[in-house]
Amino acid sequence: MTESFPRLHARTRRFTLGVPRAFTISPEGDRAIFLRTRSGTDPVTCLWELDVAAGTERLVVDPLVLGAADEDLPPEERARRERSRESAGGVVAYATDQRARLAAFALSGELYLADLAEGDVRVLPAAGPVIDPRLDPSGARVAYVTGGALHVLDIATGTDTTLAAPDGDEVTYGLAEFVAAEEMDRMRGYWWSPSGDALLVARVDESPVALWHIADPANPDRPAVAQRYPAAGTANAEVTLFVLGLDGSRVAVPYEQEYLVTAAWDAHGPMIVTLSRDQRTMRLLSVDPAGGGTSLVREDTDPAWVDIVTGVPAHLTDGTLVWVADADGGHRLVIGSEPVTPPSLQVRAVLDVDGDTVLFQASGGEPAEIHLWAYAGGVISPLTTEPGVHTGRRAAGVTVIARQSLDTEGTSITVVRPDGSSAPVRSVAERPPLEPRVSLVRAGSRGLSAAVLLPSWHVPGSAPLPVLMDPYGGPHAQRVLTSRRMFLESQWWAEQGFAVIVAEGRGTPGRGPAYEREMLHDFTVSLDDQVDALQGVAALHGDDLDLSRVAIRGWSFGGYLAALAVLRRPDVFHAAVAGAPVTDWRLYDTCYTERFLGHPDEGRYEASSLLGDAEKLERPLLLIHGLADDNVVAAHTLRLSSALLAAGRPHTVLPLSGVTHMTPQEVVAENLLLLQLDFLKKALGPEAFGR
Repeated sequence: MTESFPRLHARTRRFTLGVPRAFTISPEGDRAIFLRTRSGTDPVTCLWELDVAAGTERLVVDPLVLGAADEDLPPEERARRERSRESAGGVVAYATDQRARLAAFALSGELYLADLAEGDVRVLPAAGPVIDPRLDPSGARVAYVTGGALHVLDIATGTDTTLAAPDGDEVTYGLAEFVAAEEMDRMRGYWWSPSGDALLVARVDESPVALWHIADPANPDRPAVAQRYPAAGTANAEVTLFVLGLDGSRVAVPYEQEYLVTAAWDAHGPMIVTLSRDQRTMRLLSVDPAGGGTSLVREDTDPAWVDIVTGVPAHLTDGTLVWVADADGGHRLVIGSEPVTPPSLQVRAVLDVDGDTVLFQASGGEPAEIHLWAYAGGVISPLTTEPGVHTGRRAAGVTVIARQSLDTEGTSITVVRPDGSSAPVRSVAERPPLEPRVSLVRAGSRGLSAAVLLPSWHVPGSAPLPVLMDPYGGPHAQRVLTSRRMFLESQWWAEQGFAVIVAEGRGTPGRGPAYEREMLHDFTVSLDDQVDALQGVAALHGDDLDLSRVAIRGWSFGGYLAALAVLRRPDVFHAAVAGAPVTDWRLYDTCYTERFLGHPDEGRYEASSLLGDAEKLERPLLLIHGLADDNVVAAHTLRLSSALLAAGRPHTVLPLSGVTHMTPQEVVAENLLLLQLDFLKKALGPEAFGR
């Protein structure tokens, strides 16, 4: 019996299992270490090594062989995986020494070391459940966090030293706080020195942060889980920095601004990036590891916000700074103090610095495409030109290129050697049982990026179809990309009888800083753009769209947008499914919300929140929320439901017991699609789905 798309989509974690990822290229360029599950339905991730010259691979670590496939994760690791949206298990992260001869990783809280040269894998003694193990550059020691304390283990002698222990009930060393992991892409809290005799370590004190409780109503015998959550306008965790020496020295590294964005420590010394609470000023500081003093390297300001870009700061071999900053209307690569990319090329991230070559991601004239570029010797050059979404790594002249596109299935991985020859890295991802039929268009008065998907059985112009808007719609994220995987679920909805539209509004990346900042102080512009996109697509596909039956669905910001649509534009939208919606922006976190809406006391939150619109509801609305969600907590849906009840407005609520923001559970994810389909068909009228 053929497995249904909803079931396979859930089992394969949206067809991501089996795709090679997390590459590390050895300094000699002879090997590449990476992660991959053994099949497209196997959630247990293994560690592999590729021989670059031969193009052959070997399995280094299989958690099943180690007897660690059934994971018992410490709470801190579960939180890390939720923040990073990690849905697989097994070896989901690893760290190598400088020569990439050893790899350290954690499984079920145990500390493991893999000798990549000998193929030996062994458990190392640890003081408790292990979080984020990282080898020093020489490979002689491994640092890790347990119980909020930072430890260093000497591999040869087995001596375990506690470098820093919590000095308060809410204090940890070496871990990222909630907003750093959720909103700044910083998943770590310590950095080794190149010499391996010291570490730059973050101390996090969460005692100022409001204490919330995540209850499990389906299991009343279990106590609620206490969580420190920095809601907009409230206190953040206090993050301080120290240089901790293996000799027991402890040097404070003071800085003035609210947020520690990231840190780096290379041959040119430690550097930190900090950000003001209003996010309009970012500072890059060099650090004196002996005395702890800092020196300002550069300061970036913006009247709206300064963007956080991954991969910087970095240095060329002579110490020249590698940075990304906004200048002349573009996100630009900066070498030293000079922008080296044109304003028309929107730099998204720096992926690697290999000697004097910088590998970076950027979008040119088409925001739906993301390409790889290289800067070297004062020249920028594209490494990818065919339409698609690309990422990669580079070291020792070897480049790993991952590509997704609309004309190929899945993700293709290619290793390009210094001489230009290449070898593929095998993907074992499952083949989706449907093929997206995507038409990318510019729609509406603003020329919005949109994708239109029709059923495979539909003859264009033969009959109008009910419409399903399927957006995310929020800032700093994209759905309309030249990648088949982005539209698999949307095509499934099309096969159920919908004309599906996925539209990006103002605030989404790829078009430059000014376009992204059009959402400043007002999230509701995203609704205006969905209406504009719908009308624009209707002008192009008028005979295929039934505008008297328009539904909208979404998750997270998309859930907020779906609920907003039926509350404020019932003349356009006739039914909505809102999954994990933010309904009151005062209940979302400081870093994200204040970036766009400012401080709550400035008076902009009510206009973008939903609770005051409850009495306006006149269309069918299904609210879905995981009760274990620690990002968009279930209070968002429950408060909107209470407001709707008080206003006498019928609505439907589907609570998901034990489910977080990710909904990774296979049965839950499958049935969620089917229940949404049933709701929308009933809401729009079954007669609209005659086929």
